[in-house]
Amino acid sequence: MFTNAGTSSFTAFLSKVAPEMLPGRRPLPPGMAADMAPHATTIVAISASGGVVMAGDRRATMGNLIAQRDIEKVHPADAYSLVGIAGTAGIGIELMRLFQVELEHYEKIEGAMLSLDGKANRLASMIRGNLGAAMQGLAVIPLFAGFDLAAADPARAGRIFSFDVTGGPYEETGYDAIGSGSLFAKSALKKRFRAGLSIDDATRLAVEALYDAADDDTATGGPDLTRRIYPVVMTATAEGTHRLTDAETAAIAEGVVSGRMENPGG
Repeated sequence: MFTNAGTSSFTAFLSKVAPEMLPGRRPLPPGMAADMAPHATTIVAISASGGVVMAGDRRATMGNLIAQRDIEKVHPADAYSLVGIAGTAGIGIELMRLFQVELEHYEKIEGAMLSLDGKANRLASMIRGNLGAAMQGLAVIPLFAGFDLAAADPARAGRIFSFDVTGGPYEETGYDAIGSGSLFAKSALKKRFRAGLSIDDATRLAVEALYDAADDDTATGGPDLTRRIYPVVMTATAEGTHRLTDAETAAIAEGVVSGRMENPGG
């Protein structure tokens, strides 16, 4: 089996060889398990001129407790796409890593990269496989975004996809947010987003949206100037994916905090 994969889908291959290793195939005890594991919270994505920006706060919660202050929820899916996770942190990280392997496996077997729509559909099927665990409170809802290499206009190549718990994929226009603070983040983005934002402007807007989410949602962590913990911010453009350095993110976050000291409402 390992010398003849037979399929371009690593998930399908794993379901034949070792199905118990898939996140959605593990047996769970009866009852709800939502409070047993840390949960990741708010992720935002914004399409910009020439690409897309994704940012996530760093807090993970377990009930009314802060389980981790510096979790990383935004990661590169492949060379031109990004994935952010909200929901049960452990399953979300495992799902994200499996998705990365899925895309790499397809490229090695087929000798070509999946289209952006194809990547979104693969992720949707993986979320659907976790439905049983989601019904017991261990849900994972990712946010997917990337640079579409097949786009007719490279300036509008940044695309964003959201999902529901059953794996339904939906393309979003302009921006989107997931997680417990998404209501407040999207409200902030709704007022300030405009088509054609530069990558730099979209990056600043993403950090401001996370600040607004943290201002009203206890599960979302704002910039921690004392511990120097700042949001994870990544971009996907024609040059590939890029993560802003800690120094770059710190400068943006400290600028946002400084501005809010003068005008707390933004």
